[in-house]
Amino acid sequence: MNPDHTLIIADDNSRDRSFIIEVLAPRQLIPAENGAEALSLCTGLEQPWVITDIQMPRINGIELARRVWETKPSARFLFWSQYDDEMYVRALAKTVPAETVYGYIMKNNSVKVLEKAVNAVFDECQCWIDPQVRPVQARAHKHTSSISDLEFEVLIDLALGLTDNAIAERHYLSRRGVQNRLQSLYIKLGANTEGHTLSDSELINVRMRAVALALQRGLINAFELQKEEEKLAAWIKSRTINQG
Repeated sequence: MNPDHTLIIADDNSRDRSFIIEVLAPRQLIPAENGAEALSLCTGLEQPWVITDIQMPRINGIELARRVWETKPSARFLFWSQYDDEMYVRALAKTVPAETVYGYIMKNNSVKVLEKAVNAVFDECQCWIDPQVRPVQARAHKHTSSISDLEFEVLIDLALGLTDNAIAERHYLSRRGVQNRLQSLYIKLGANTEGHTLSDSELINVRMRAVALALQRGLINAFELQKEEEKLAAWIKSRTINQG
């Protein structure tokens, strides 16, 4: 790594932030306590280099990278996270510009592996993906199991407890359109009741089963669902005002 190139360390966990600063010293390091602070720091740099957590308040690591890459596609990011959730892998795949150098490493790795990832991204200009994340990447891109953006929308609505009619209203769809998306989602998650006996299907609530399987795959999690709850509350409020 070029020791003269400033490296931003974005993590809302002070212990993790201090740890990585200690590992990478004496390089030029600037700590940031959240994504918003890191975004502000990136604004003044021609080619930002950033090591960032993913789950952070205000702006998460992937959204931080997306905003920076909009104007500075040569910026380099190493995502350092304790989560390999498929929802983050999906979001990142849609965010990374062509030919951009980035990395993804899990926090449970040794210092030696962390240094290897840092050197690959920032010194050798090579992408580095944690072997623990690669199977999730493969599943996210597999045609028979990958979830489309439209299917992901209805998955979020299922997890929020919305009815078919509410989903249709929220996304300007027909009820049949919602049911078609749900059926496709159920098949990809393996939640559909086809192949079960009648008695089995009577025991299974396919909507709840889909949410459970999505949680297991990391397609949704409590942290991100809290943000979706806020969006839902805003939609309900707007709907109430419009109907009033």
